Amino acid sequence: MGKLVILPKIRDPRFITVRRGGTLQDDDHRLLAMWAADCAEHVLHHFEQARPKDDRPRRAIDLGRAWARGEISWAEARTAAGHANAAARDLRGAARNAAYAAGQAAAVGHVAAHELGAAAYAIRAARAAATEDDSVAAGRLECRWQRTQLPPEIRELVLDDQRLRNSLCWFAFDC
Repeated sequence: MGKLVILPKIRDPRFITVRRGGTLQDDDHRLLAMWAADCAEHVLHHFEQARPKDDRPRRAIDLGRAWARGEISWAEARTAAGHANAAARDLRGAARNAAYAAGQAAAVGHVAAHELGAAAYAIRAARAAATEDDSVAAGRLECRWQRTQLPPEIRELVLDDQRLRNSLCWFAFDC
C-alpha cells in the first residue's frame, strides 16, 4: 500500500492558522475544507456501492463542510473523520480509499494539511475502481478534475503543496 503517513514531519506554516503562529487565513482554511470535501464526495459512490447503509463517510464530508460554514466546531468534524476512517478499515480498493478521503476531508478543520490527503485518497479510489490497464489514466483524470475545482484563492497554495508532498502521497499528483 505504500506509506500511510501523508503529513510532512515539519509542518508548513502556510497550513497553520495565524492564531497558531502560521500564515493561513481563516477564509483560505475554509476554502481548503470545502475543496477537500468536493474531492472526497466525487468518489464517495465507490464506498456507498459497497456499503449503502453506512453513512459515516458521507456524514464526515457533510460535517467537514459544516465546519467550513462555521456551523460546528473542528472537534465535531474531526470526530466524524475518525468514524469515516473506521468505516474503511475492513474494506479494500476503491471503497476503502473513498472512505479515507472522506475522513481526511473532515479533518481539514483540525489540520489544514489534510486537504491533500482527501485529494490523494480520492485519486487512489479512482485508480482502484478502474481496470489495471486504465488505472493510471483514471488517476490522472481524477487529479485533473480536482484541479478544475480549486478556488482561485487557494489554487497556487494547493498546487505547490501537491508538488512538495507528491512523494508522501504516492505520487498521486503526477497529472
